[in-house]
Amino acid sequence: MRSSVLLDAGVVSRCRRRVHLEHDPAMADVPKAPPDPTAEQRKADAAAHRRAVADRMARLIGAEWTEIPRSAPSADRERATLAAVRGGARFVWSPQLPSDPTGGRRGAVDLIVRVGDGYVPVLVVRHKVSDPGSGARTSPLAEPFPDGARTDPLRKVRAQPRDQLRLAHAVRMLQAAGLMTSGRATGGAVGMDADVVVWHDLEAPTWPGGRTALAEYDARFADRLAVAAAAATGAPALARPSRVVECRTCPWWPTCESTLRENRDVSLVLRGEDAVALRAAGYATVDRLAALDPEGEPPAPMVGMPFPDAVLLARAFLRDYSLVRRVPEVTVPRADVEVDVDMESFGDSGAYLWGCWLSGADVGEPAGYRAFATWEPLPTDDEARSFGEFWTWLTSVRLRARARGLTFRAYCYNELAENRWLLASADRFAGKPGIPDASAVREFISSNQWVDLFGVVRDQFLCAHGKGLKTIAPAAGFAWRDPEAGGENSMRWYRDAVGMDGQPPDETQRQRLLDYNEDDVRATHALRRWITDGGPNAIPYTGDL
Repeated sequence: MRSSVLLDAGVVSRCRRRVHLEHDPAMADVPKAPPDPTAEQRKADAAAHRRAVADRMARLIGAEWTEIPRSAPSADRERATLAAVRGGARFVWSPQLPSDPTGGRRGAVDLIVRVGDGYVPVLVVRHKVSDPGSGARTSPLAEPFPDGARTDPLRKVRAQPRDQLRLAHAVRMLQAAGLMTSGRATGGAVGMDADVVVWHDLEAPTWPGGRTALAEYDARFADRLAVAAAAATGAPALARPSRVVECRTCPWWPTCESTLRENRDVSLVLRGEDAVALRAAGYATVDRLAALDPEGEPPAPMVGMPFPDAVLLARAFLRDYSLVRRVPEVTVPRADVEVDVDMESFGDSGAYLWGCWLSGADVGEPAGYRAFATWEPLPTDDEARSFGEFWTWLTSVRLRARARGLTFRAYCYNELAENRWLLASADRFAGKPGIPDASAVREFISSNQWVDLFGVVRDQFLCAHGKGLKTIAPAAGFAWRDPEAGGENSMRWYRDAVGMDGQPPDETQRQRLLDYNEDDVRATHALRRWITDGGPNAIPYTGDL
C-alpha cells in the first residue's frame, strides 16, 4: 500500500505539530515567521563544510569518486544516482535515494559507499562525532569502509542521536530500493575534524532501555508518518500545539502561539515533559496550574523545574509580571573596579569582537567602552590578535586595581558563550602574542572575579517571559538604541560588515555591530546598578503571590 505522503529524515527529530502543519493543505497560505538568521547561518556553514570534505575525499579517492550535482532537480538526481549504482560506482557523493512510496520515505544522504553487494550511507556533519577516549570504530577518509575499520584507541563515539536517526532513514531507503549491503545495518559519520569516518552499528542496543537506533527510528517515523497522513487527508489531528525549545526558531510559531494563548495552555509557562505530564493529569491550562497550592504535592512528576516555582510562575504569568523576586532582597557582587564583557561570535567560526565597559574607581584610564575586533572574515588568524589585545587589556586593569589596593570584578551575561570562546581562543592560538595559557583562563573564570549575571537573575528571580538580557534589562530601565538589536540579526550584519557574500565590506554595519555590542555591556552595567540601588524592591515578591 502506497503512503499518501513522503517524508524526509528530518521529521523524526521534529516537533509532531510542525509535521502536521507542514502537511495540512489548509495551512498552505498561512503566514509564517521569517527564517531564523542563526539557523540559516548554521545551514550555510554546514554546506561549506560538506563541500570542503567532498573535495578532500575526491582528491584522496580519485577516479572512483562519482558526484551527483546538488543543484539538479530531484527527479534528475534520482535518475543519475540509479545510473551510478547500476554501473557499480564505488563512491557516490550527494545521491538522491530512490523514493519509497510504500514506506513513505524520500531523501538524500551525503555519501554512499559500495560494500560487497550493496551500499552503506555516510553523513558529513559540522559537529563533533567523537570524544577523547577509546572504543570508536574508525577508518581513514581515503578508505571509508566499515569492514576495514579499526578500534580507535584515542576516540570514543560521541552520542549524536540525530545522526544515527538520519543514517537509519538512509538505511531503510537503501533497503527498500534493494541497494543496502547485506549484514548488520551500519552507517558512518565524518565530523568537524574531518579526519576519519566514525562508524555506527545501528542494530546495537545503545539507546535508553536497550533499544537500537534502527528500532527508535522505526517507532518515530511510523508516528510522524501517521501524523502527516492524518493532516494530508483531513482526518482528526494527531498532534496538538505545545511550546518546546524548537518553537524559538520554527516558522510555524506564530500559528501555534495564537492557539496556545487562546487556550491559555500550560506550556506557555512550562515546556517539554512537564507540560505533557500536567496535561495528562488534567491541568492543561495556566489557570489550573496557578490555582494549585505551591506547598502541596504536584499532580504529576516535575523534571524541568521545582513544582512551587511552576505554580508561582503561572501566577506571575496571569498577572502579566515579567519578573518576580524569589528572595526578599536581591543582591549582586560588586567591586571597586568593574568591567562588563560581551563577546560576539559568528556561528562556530570564531569570536570576532570582545567588547568591554570599564567603570568604578580610577585605574589610570578613562571609563567607558572599548572594543577589540577583527574585521577579516572568520576563520582568520587575525582573531588571535584581537583576542590577545583584549586579554592583555583586561589583565592590565586587574593588575592596576590590585596595585592600588582595589577590588576587581568582571561581568558577563550567560558565561557559557564567553567561557567557550575564552578557552577555545587560548587553545587555538597558543603561543601567539598576548594569548594566555589555558590554565590562566580557567583560573580566572573559576574565580570570584568573574561574575555571571545570568546566574544572579536565575537564582533570585522567576521570569515569566524568559531570562534573556533583552527581556531582563528593560526592567532595569535600559533600552537598546537599535530597534533590531539581537543575536540573530547580528549574524546578518556581520556578513555585510566583512563582505562575506561577494559584496564590499560595509563600514556602516561594522559600526552597527560595535553599537550593539556597546549596548549589551551597558545593559549588564545598568542591570547591576539597578539591583544595587534597590530597583527590584518594586517588583512583586513570590511570597506575596
